[in-house]
Amino acid sequence: MDANEILDYCLAKRGVTESFPFDNETLVMKVGTKMFLLMSLERQPLQISVKTDPEWSTELREQYPQITGAYHMNKTHWNSVSLDGLKSDLIVQMIDHSYELIFKSLTKKAKEEIENA
Repeated sequence: MDANEILDYCLAKRGVTESFPFDNETLVMKVGTKMFLLMSLERQPLQISVKTDPEWSTELREQYPQITGAYHMNKTHWNSVSLDGLKSDLIVQMIDHSYELIFKSLTKKAKEEIENA
């Protein structure tokens, strides 16, 4: 997957917005007001950071050398993923998982606003 495919995939989800709150090269995708994906647009190979259940994080890191604890994030819950050599279905699965974890953590009011938009 390339950056445009990831961007389009994320923006197709309910309640997702994009911004550059940190710098001009780190694209942040949010659901509601919470981040679920960061993407470094200047880095090659393309790299994203996603939130992951701690048990699955451990499994992913053991199975794929492209997946490590996320830089400047809680490494128990966030993974940096170098997309080079990973299959699209795994990338999509990690994006979906991150989105769902963050969506579930939103307040009831925020979830309702997104669902009813």
